[in-house]
Amino acid sequence: MDTDYAIVPLPAFNDNYIWLIRRGDQAAVVDPGDAAPVLEYLERNHLNLCAILATHHHGDHVGGIPDLLEQFEVPVFGPAGEPIEDLTQSLMDGDHVELAQFGVDFEVIAVPGHTRAHIAYYDRNHSSCGALFCGDTLFACGCGRIFEGTPVQMRHSLARLAALPGTTKIYCAHEYTLSNCRFALAVEPDNAALQKRAEEVSRLRNENQPTVPSTMATERNVNPFLRWEAPAVIEAAQRISGKPLTQPDEVFTAIREWKNRF
Repeated sequence: MDTDYAIVPLPAFNDNYIWLIRRGDQAAVVDPGDAAPVLEYLERNHLNLCAILATHHHGDHVGGIPDLLEQFEVPVFGPAGEPIEDLTQSLMDGDHVELAQFGVDFEVIAVPGHTRAHIAYYDRNHSSCGALFCGDTLFACGCGRIFEGTPVQMRHSLARLAALPGTTKIYCAHEYTLSNCRFALAVEPDNAALQKRAEEVSRLRNENQPTVPSTMATERNVNPFLRWEAPAVIEAAQRISGKPLTQPDEVFTAIREWKNRF
């Protein structure tokens, strides 16, 4: 299946990205917290909106949906069990979203933790590498805060994503990478791959360029929230918690609580 559609980041608010998928004169958007940048891009590029996809119910991800629906009559996909206005197709783990305009069939992956029913959209075929729209679950060099789920749920969700192919491009919803790198270096100061990534991120932000998408292979090497089995991360978690930690859930929980107050 030909899935070489373009993916465009539309900055919104202070640090959000709305991801716009386009092919020909058709477009879809993921997590449109604000309608204005979407409408401006559609008008400037003479595109027709054909679908809206939401990963979770927070306002900075769904707040623009009503305004978009005033101009476009389109399906709105999102997680079952979360309060999203105007949702037309509720999704659960293992469901599929077929967007014929782009030749794409997204697999729905349940990733609770940040919210109780957060989902991600995964296209394993895009550009021969794969594309993952993961909202606020996995960030470049970080992960989302745990608001409605539990640390155990969040680690399980991240483990599912980490098992995707290393070439998978990660289209997360916030530009948090620079601050995430600072925390990751506090956890693993001697991680050479992380040091290199932090330098690259600093350069990109100095040039006002996005630091995402990242790749899953990169995240496995630099993201402390995927590295609960790395000796240096275990040691840091034990040091910050002041007690021995033997289980991955314990290590992850300690690192996440440390990040909350970092």
